[in-house]
Amino acid sequence: MTLIKEFYKTTVVPILMAKLNLSNPMSVPKMVKITLNMGLGDCSRNTKDLEKSFKELELIAGQKPVITKARKSVSGFKIRKNFPIGVKIVLRSKRMFEFMERLINIVIPRIRDFRGLKRSSLDGHGNFNLGIKEYIVFPEIQYDTVEVMRGMDIAFTTNATSDAAALALLEELKFPFQPMKK
Repeated sequence: MTLIKEFYKTTVVPILMAKLNLSNPMSVPKMVKITLNMGLGDCSRNTKDLEKSFKELELIAGQKPVITKARKSVSGFKIRKNFPIGVKIVLRSKRMFEFMERLINIVIPRIRDFRGLKRSSLDGHGNFNLGIKEYIVFPEIQYDTVEVMRGMDIAFTTNATSDAAALALLEELKFPFQPMKK
């Protein structure tokens, strides 16, 4: 069992039960999945970049990604239906907690000029979204082998019914949020 999962069960659940006035530990919000998404845009014309991004995202997450394809043709972007436009991975259970641990303890401190995560990145349904401009902050990626600097979207899906409950969960899991403005 990962450290963060053990921390959640032993420490976070009792704190959230008290903070959210819950009587049943099964009603405490929890992480459901983490989705990693990398839009590639120009890969419909360059399959080498698609393969490279596929392998790099596989290194970051520890599981094989899925190639996302365009649902419809858009002539303004020179995209045809079923052209590859990105790669994504959905992490659950053990891999989700391992990725979250690496993200909080290793990756986020390596982000240049980092001042904290924005609380406004919650979507109104208890999910948190994070964008990383340069995915070379992950220790699995070797800086010398990167040809094109790409960004990545990370979506944390919780079973919380409100943003307040999701924010309480993420704060207790030690996500480095920006300090509250007075």
